[in-house]
Amino acid sequence: MTIEWAWLRAVESRGTCGEGLRLAHGTGAHVLLLHGLTGSPTELAYVARRLHKGGSTVWCPRLVNHGEPLNVLAATRSGQLYESARACFLTAREAANNAGVPLVVGGLSLGAVLSLLLAAEFPGAIAGVICLAPTLFYDGWNVPWHHRLLPLVDYTPIKYFAYFREEAPYGLKDESLRERVARAYESVSLRDNDDFGQHGYAHFPIRLLCESRHLIARCVGALRRVTAPLLIVQARHDDATSPRNSRHIFENVGSTQKEVMLLENSFHMVTADLERDRVASAMAQFCQQLTGRAETGPRANANRA
Repeated sequence: MTIEWAWLRAVESRGTCGEGLRLAHGTGAHVLLLHGLTGSPTELAYVARRLHKGGSTVWCPRLVNHGEPLNVLAATRSGQLYESARACFLTAREAANNAGVPLVVGGLSLGAVLSLLLAAEFPGAIAGVICLAPTLFYDGWNVPWHHRLLPLVDYTPIKYFAYFREEAPYGLKDESLRERVARAYESVSLRDNDDFGQHGYAHFPIRLLCESRHLIARCVGALRRVTAPLLIVQARHDDATSPRNSRHIFENVGSTQKEVMLLENSFHMVTADLERDRVASAMAQFCQQLTGRAETGPRANANRA
C-alpha cells in the first residue's frame, strides 16, 4: 500500500447507513454477519445467500459511517464501531428469540473481532461464532513495513492527514475479481472525498486504522470469556493476516467446541475468493449443527491450526 496525504474538506453525512443486506423468512438459525473495516455488506453477499438457501435468516448490516464520505468514516471512533455492532446484535437477538431459533454471530476481518467481543459480552445469547479471516495481528505477506509504526502514529497529528491507498491483490487471489476491483478503484481520487462504491473504499484512513487497534486490544483481553461454539476460517496465505491470528484465537478462547478451517487457494477476502463455496458450505453446516439439522459425516478438508 502507498501512503497518500490530504486534509479532506468537511462533508456532512448523507445518511446512507442503511440496513444492509437482509435475507428473511428462513426456518433455521438467525445469522448476523458483520463486514470488515472500510468494507460493505457486499463482501458477505455470496455466503449470506448460500446460508439463506440452506434455511437460515441472514442479516448483514452496514456498520456505522460506512457508505458515508471518507472524512465522515475517518472520524469514526472505536466505541462507535462496537456500539453499532452491539445495536445490530440486540435487534438480531430479539428477532431470534421471537422466532425461537438460535442466533449465530460472525464477521469478516474486523467484523470477526466485533463478533468475538459480542460473544464475550453476551455468552448466553449467542449459539455460535463464525470468524472469517480474523484480524488481531496485521502480519500477512503483503502488509507494508510502515504498518509497524501505527502505535506511534496514533499519538501524532499525522494520522489525520494520512491514508493508505488500496492496491493489488485487494485480498483476492481470484484474478478476474481482482481486475474488477482495480478498475473500480483506478479513477478514484483521495481529494474527491467520496470514493465509496460496491467494493468498499479505495483509501483506508490511518486514523481509523489506529482506532481499530483499540478494538483489537479489547478483543484479545476478552477471548477467555468467549464460550460459544466457534468456527474459524482463514487462508494459509492470507495477504493481510497470517494463520497466527486463527491459532491465537483457537488457543485462548474459552470455547470447548472449536475448529479452524485453513484454505489453500485464497487470500484475505475468503467470502468472495476462489474457495468461497467451501467457506459457505462450512458456515452452513456449522449453523445446521447448532439447530440439530446437520448432515451426517465430517466436514470435508477441515484442518486444525
